[in-house]
Amino acid sequence: MSSSHRLDLSPGPQIRDTPGAFPSSPGEVESPTAVSSQRTLSQAVFERRAEYTVSKKIKIKVGTWNVAALSGTEKDVGGWFVGGKGISESLSVLSLREKDGAADTESLENVEQQEARRSKKEPTIPINESVLLPGGEEIGLYVLGLQEIVDISSATEALRPYNDPHPGRKWKRAVEAALPNGYVLVVEQQLIGLYLLVYAAPSISPTVSSVSTTSVRTGLMGYMGNKGAVVARIILGETTRFVFINCHLCAGVEKGNLERRNWDASQVQKQTRFDPVYIDDIDTEEVREGIGDEDFAFWLGDLNYRLDDLPGEDVRRLLMLHTRNEYSQTNTSKRKINAELVLHDNVSGGESTRDDTASHTSSSTDAASSTDTASTLRSSETLDPSSDPSSLHTTLASLLAHDQLRQQMRERKAFHDGWREGPIDFLPTYKYDVGSVGMFDSSEKKRGPSWCDRILFRTRRDKLEYDHKIRAEEAAKKRDQEMKAHGMDEPNINEEEILFDYDPATDGADDEYDPDADHEDPEAVMTKAGFEDKIHLDYYTSHQRVLSSDHKPLDAIFTVTYEAVDPDLKSKIHQEVARKLDKAENEARPAVTVIVDPHQESHGGTHPFTDHESVDFGSVHFASTKTRNITIANTGPVPASLEFTDRIVSSGQAAGAAPPWLRIQFDWVKDRSPNNAESHDVYTLEPGDAANVELTVYISDIDLVRALNEGHASLEDVLILRVHNGRDYFLPVHATWSPSSFGRSIGNLIRVPETGIRKSHDQSGDGPGREDTEGVKWSAPREIFRLTEAVGYLVERAVADLAMRSVNERPPWEDVAWPFIVPTENTGQLDKLEDRIREALDNNTSISETFEMETALVERAEAVARTLLALLASLEDGVITHALWTELEHDIKGREKSKQHLSAEEEKVKILDVLISSPAHSTSFTFLMSMLIKVINEIISATTVKGRTHSLRKDLETGYASAFSEAIIRAPFPANTKERRASQGRRNRLIQIFIQVEQG
Repeated sequence: MSSSHRLDLSPGPQIRDTPGAFPSSPGEVESPTAVSSQRTLSQAVFERRAEYTVSKKIKIKVGTWNVAALSGTEKDVGGWFVGGKGISESLSVLSLREKDGAADTESLENVEQQEARRSKKEPTIPINESVLLPGGEEIGLYVLGLQEIVDISSATEALRPYNDPHPGRKWKRAVEAALPNGYVLVVEQQLIGLYLLVYAAPSISPTVSSVSTTSVRTGLMGYMGNKGAVVARIILGETTRFVFINCHLCAGVEKGNLERRNWDASQVQKQTRFDPVYIDDIDTEEVREGIGDEDFAFWLGDLNYRLDDLPGEDVRRLLMLHTRNEYSQTNTSKRKINAELVLHDNVSGGESTRDDTASHTSSSTDAASSTDTASTLRSSETLDPSSDPSSLHTTLASLLAHDQLRQQMRERKAFHDGWREGPIDFLPTYKYDVGSVGMFDSSEKKRGPSWCDRILFRTRRDKLEYDHKIRAEEAAKKRDQEMKAHGMDEPNINEEEILFDYDPATDGADDEYDPDADHEDPEAVMTKAGFEDKIHLDYYTSHQRVLSSDHKPLDAIFTVTYEAVDPDLKSKIHQEVARKLDKAENEARPAVTVIVDPHQESHGGTHPFTDHESVDFGSVHFASTKTRNITIANTGPVPASLEFTDRIVSSGQAAGAAPPWLRIQFDWVKDRSPNNAESHDVYTLEPGDAANVELTVYISDIDLVRALNEGHASLEDVLILRVHNGRDYFLPVHATWSPSSFGRSIGNLIRVPETGIRKSHDQSGDGPGREDTEGVKWSAPREIFRLTEAVGYLVERAVADLAMRSVNERPPWEDVAWPFIVPTENTGQLDKLEDRIREALDNNTSISETFEMETALVERAEAVARTLLALLASLEDGVITHALWTELEHDIKGREKSKQHLSAEEEKVKILDVLISSPAHSTSFTFLMSMLIKVINEIISATTVKGRTHSLRKDLETGYASAFSEAIIRAPFPANTKERRASQGRRNRLIQIFIQVEQG
């Protein structure tokens, strides 16, 4: 059993990943400019293809067989199609070669033995056959077209909206079992009962490309698939187009059937369209190709053309005079043939045949009878078969004069546009008794024999010559009409003698196609790619001794000489063209040099981008800015317009010139404002100019912070600096994320070890686990505890300090919700302080030590308070989770609806009863409320304005309730405006209950 492999040859350009290296080399960037450059290179190489092609020769075997949906036919396909067996030399005029020396005629199984042993489970091909057609490894392409691999007379099969792949599998297995090792399946296409297979030799398959297949239905109303065609297009060696058409046209002997056959063939040509041809990623077609755009086409199949104007019974009788000589006198088929011939003679008036019809009933020996029969059909041994009226050659020629296909071609009704066929020197391929070598249809219908199965071929030259001929005829017809319109349709005698001396019997005779012409020399063909290829038909014959179908299989062998691309030569030309183009481009296009300003920073560990051609920001923290600079210098001879263009992003990544966490700022005047929001600023540098670009990392988006904390995101990207009419430069940027307490959940924070989240992450590599993991567990996050303690302490000191030093100044707590919310103009210095406080939290260092000696107590208190509020707002689940708030609000709504009034203490109890179900959240809430009460009391104690105490307390309670309800309650608001206001009031009320002082 040989091995064969399926080859994935889907057409289309390859899509390459954009390289992440910097700087990139020309032709590696999928930007518009780079793609244009790449295609220019490919086009330039393509135009020099004549320099990297070499002449190659290939044998192509094209076979067709209508298997009539009969079981066991697949047993024969390997023998006749691959092995070249099943030929009857006596029933064909073909000159065959012998394999491994002289044929062993004595050991060859005779016809009687062959027919007697026929079985559906075994091949029917003669045993010990040694006369063969070329096959095996001699063939470069095997092209097999089968018809009726399923019963197409079945309405179920004909109307099936899809192809059943099961019947085709047994045919593939049978063919692949017969093929030599290494042959590759390059085409497989099925339409109900039509099946097309193409296998390529190991040396040929790598050169097959642009494979495209399609099907055309021409059954009832053009919908049913019982008739139609399967078509394939391939390209060999990147140069030569081949098209293979396997068809089954309309059957029947009536005139309407003939016209429908012609219509079927025209529809196949009109409807066939192939995928675009790509060579070196270049679409070489302006429109989709069809049949007629190839260099070599092969049309095979059951075309169903019959013999006209001859009674089928007469044709059967005439042919059986030849086929009966294959049998001995005692053979069943011989007796059946003789019986029919005698019956025909009796019916026609007792005319005697050339054969002694009584010989089969005489007592003479089989040998003598056989000799007598042979002598009645053959004259002298030395007589040329074409001159012998009793020869098979003469019989076939007389019948072919009535062949419908040849008539339709002559009348330009079908296959007249350049199609041709090899000489037919074999018996009609249809219709035989299954299991018989030479018994034509003996059923009640006694269908007339005909050459239904055909293999036609056409070259590009044939098609162009036909098109030229048609154009010339149309031009001549137009000139005739113009002459008649000008009254010149009646020429005088002298003019007629000179200008119209035309003999239709001789003039133009050479232009007509002779199907029996012998073309010994290969025919030259100018291909679509501009190469001169050659084709020669070596063999065209049927396999008469294949018995498993009522059709005889048919094949043709062609030798094609073609120009194919040599990969080594092409590579050399490619390099040469690339060097020339690079030189030309570099001399005329803008060029810049990108310099990354060096910046050393230890951030623990290494990264592949830490080099002079990338921007490394080192360690970055939450809500902290870090800046790096690059210099872009115009080192070319012409002005350079440049921009940072959209990056190559994956699914889910934000598009744009930079990731959301990075800002790009030029210190150069931009050319113009973008035409739309999606455009980027463009900057033009004159030769010698240099611009500085500032890149700033700032990470404040909580969703990104959470993803970074959990290791689901990274701070890596590649910026693309595009130089207009030049090349693209890739600039990798990288930063190392420092884990933060911000953006986490309370359940996560209570498991942070005392060393702090940063150190625990460095030690474990992953940081604290989620709520369902084991580890250190605090009653509440230490970060909340430390910040609330610091806020209470610093507010106490700040208030006392202000009370002693600034009695005449407006105190800061006059602003609503101080120190947690401060005026915007005062936040500049606080941002730096807050960054230090966050670092102290994450590294478990002293908060008080982060402040410099000169830092005012008020600023310290404000920075810590703002950090606390930001931490609370960043918590993933909040202090009061969605579930807890849902339960609390449901309880509050119930009391509102029932108009139940509780004291403040009773409300506190109910709230704490709900919160206690989540102890860490309850404890955190208690810390916060205690802190707020202390802050309020400290501020109120320092108030010296008479009568202001009560109103100030109310202001503080309201401001704190609003700020903290938003920060600690993690639940969405209702969409309805009225319900939203009500929910906001309930949230504020929850805080106020705990921080207000009841009036006695």
